[in-house]
Amino acid sequence: MRRWLSEDVIAQGRLPLLCFLLGFIVGFLLIRLSVRLIRKQVRWWPGNVRSGGVHIHHMVFGVILVLASGVGMVTQYQTADTTTAAVLAAAFGVGAALTLDEFALIFYLRDVYWEEQGRTSVDAVFVALAVTGLLLLGFHPLWLLDINDFRSDPSIEVRVFVVAFAVVNLGLAAMVIAKGKIWTGLFGMFFLPLLVVGALRLSRPGAPWARWRYADRRRLMYRAIVRERRYRRPVIRAKIFVQDLVAGKPDVEHVRTAAEAELTRTVVPAPPAPHRHHLSLFSSDHEPVADTPDAEPVVHAPDRE
Repeated sequence: MRRWLSEDVIAQGRLPLLCFLLGFIVGFLLIRLSVRLIRKQVRWWPGNVRSGGVHIHHMVFGVILVLASGVGMVTQYQTADTTTAAVLAAAFGVGAALTLDEFALIFYLRDVYWEEQGRTSVDAVFVALAVTGLLLLGFHPLWLLDINDFRSDPSIEVRVFVVAFAVVNLGLAAMVIAKGKIWTGLFGMFFLPLLVVGALRLSRPGAPWARWRYADRRRLMYRAIVRERRYRRPVIRAKIFVQDLVAGKPDVEHVRTAAEAELTRTVVPAPPAPHRHHLSLFSSDHEPVADTPDAEPVVHAPDRE
């Protein structure tokens, strides 16, 4: 551990990044502990912060902390020693955790902290943790691309290759994200083969790519829907369980019913593009899902073409 810290972190200039990650984790865990104590109305806990009868969300303190530490890092960029940079990075991490913990409030513009939409905040936190962890381990976006090659080598061939490689990476990432595979696109920016696999495989049925490419190709849409329900069910159950574990008390029955509800809500054919006229796939090929938690949708196989 000490060797990894000295050789891979400090020697590589990643100590501020490590401090940011630790500050982010500590800030997130502490604020989650605080809100759960407030929700349980524990007497010795101070409770919500109010000013003139207005509840001040902890996101406000997060924004202030992010701005203060961010300005500090910018102004001290060239003169700050290791300790100062580490402290500012840790403070930035705490502020980012306080802000992202209420990301759903920013996204929906209403307080949905304890509602179903509040899980968006947990998703945002997981994304931030994943990206920071990959950067700390030495991965960087665009995988094999090293910007120093562009700066140090004056030859036109190398520069053209670097630019072309970056364009291909970004294009594949855009295609994968358009297929609805956000995590594959995210991690693929750090590991190119993931982008290639994600680009070659079927789109998720509700993604923009499916709307553009599958609206008049019923067989592909049918395969995408069946595949999505089969492979997404265990993933969604695991995700909801972890989210419930972080946000509150997990319940197995709630995980099952919530997973089926999310599958019913999300695994549907993408609507056709507004400027094109297609037959409704949902009305012709699908019937409503049964009320039972584990019921499979009645999906009729498309006619052979």
